[in-house]
Amino acid sequence: MSGPMQFFLLPRIPWFAALSLAVCSVVAPGAAHAQPVLLHAAGSLRAALDEAAGEFERRESAKVDRVYGASGLLRDRIAGGEPAQVFASANVEHPQALAQAGKAVAPLVFARNVLCAITRSDTGVQSANLLERMLDPSLKLGTSTPKADPSGDYAFALFGRAEAVRVGARAALEAKALQLTGGPSSPPPPKDRSVYGDLVATRKADVFLTYCTNALLARRDFPELVSVAIPPELAVGADYGLTVMRGAPEAAWRFAWFILSADGQAILAKHGFGPPR
Repeated sequence: MSGPMQFFLLPRIPWFAALSLAVCSVVAPGAAHAQPVLLHAAGSLRAALDEAAGEFERRESAKVDRVYGASGLLRDRIAGGEPAQVFASANVEHPQALAQAGKAVAPLVFARNVLCAITRSDTGVQSANLLERMLDPSLKLGTSTPKADPSGDYAFALFGRAEAVRVGARAALEAKALQLTGGPSSPPPPKDRSVYGDLVATRKADVFLTYCTNALLARRDFPELVSVAIPPELAVGADYGLTVMRGAPEAAWRFAWFILSADGQAILAKHGFGPPR
């Protein structure tokens, strides 16, 4: 077997070798494709993949239609039959589920993220006192919705790590966490500004746990907000998984390869994402 399918079916291929193959594969600027590439991607990837899609379109003369949202909800839509070709998830589990169902090929980790806390200066939250302040009954703690949105799963994983620091912390944090975004019944996010920044700025949450890349965007829209690093004993990392649907056209494979290429990885890094381990 050769070609794009072979690339994704070689799970043991070293990352540097896979990346070299990806770079070599994105070499035909100006190639015309009648149908657009159908991308479904985690909302936290919007800024990075908008830029990547724009660069791919410039090189390939191929359009990329983009749908962003909570990765778990996107997985359910694809599994339910919504047309899709490339799926970039904020975890590996959701694309892996599609692969196990026979709808997609085995995913690759293509980027990493970490959690930060978004807050206001009047809360007094710092890395050194983050756990203490999150436990404070007077502060509202916001997260995304677990299961539907991996950001919520990672926040609850942080609560699990907190248990090793202070007995009872996990149950207390899970009980007080307000699941404000990313769920099937969550209100739609604002189109013109960061939903996480908006929630903290309007005091619907005093501390919001989300990706550090989201914190960058929140502070761009709301410069008065503060991004707080998670202390090492609580830190949680996020592996982002990329897959291509079975039967997808060549253009979809080429876009996936572009994301994996040095140029695609540089765009992700520009937006705060780390490389795969």
